[in-house]
Amino acid sequence: MEKIISRDYLVLWQNIYYPFLYKRTTFIEICSIFVQNYFMYMRNTEQFISSSTVKGQGRSKYYKMLDKAKQGELIQVRRGVYATAEQLSGNMIDIDAIVKGGILCLWSAWNIHKLTTSMPQAFHIAVPRGRKVTIPAFPQIEIHHYTGKVLNVGVMKMTIDGFAINIYDVERCVCDAVKFRNKIGTDVCSEIIGNYLERPERNISKLMDYAKLLRVHTTLEKYLEVKL
Repeated sequence: MEKIISRDYLVLWQNIYYPFLYKRTTFIEICSIFVQNYFMYMRNTEQFISSSTVKGQGRSKYYKMLDKAKQGELIQVRRGVYATAEQLSGNMIDIDAIVKGGILCLWSAWNIHKLTTSMPQAFHIAVPRGRKVTIPAFPQIEIHHYTGKVLNVGVMKMTIDGFAINIYDVERCVCDAVKFRNKIGTDVCSEIIGNYLERPERNISKLMDYAKLLRVHTTLEKYLEVKL
């Protein structure tokens, strides 16, 4: 808790007090920045519950946590980590707390990047091939295994609903759509490519570099010939 508060004071100094003293920030701008940081601070204090942390606070609190888990007030998302149903019912969850090092991919990533209008029915998470992952009954999670050579291609960091997550970038998402076109359907694949090409910030050079690494460049080139 002390680390969170000290970090929060640092953010307030950098974003409010310093600009106010040296940059003549307007009062309205100060209020806006303060509100944004307040809600970010509140989100950061609502992290999943670690049993090791609770143990350090005393046996009574630890046993109380276990009772809440038995009564269904808390849900075990992985060994030693618990969350409330409210925390797990939002648009995003703490991916790293449930699947350490997991990367949001496929339907989940396509939806976040607005490459398709289809809504994911689960959180799709990529992990190294051969890794055994224990997932909770809720929320619904689908694990996808990738080889080490392609697992980290196109990984980026994003903050969604206050949670810092690993997710594949837009170009990697397009390549995955081509790679799994037979599973997701050619209509969805075509939709994803079409939406990507409409973006002014598209990076065809990066897209083709990824496509070569993922061995889908020949198929992707055929799609691009039709759409460009």
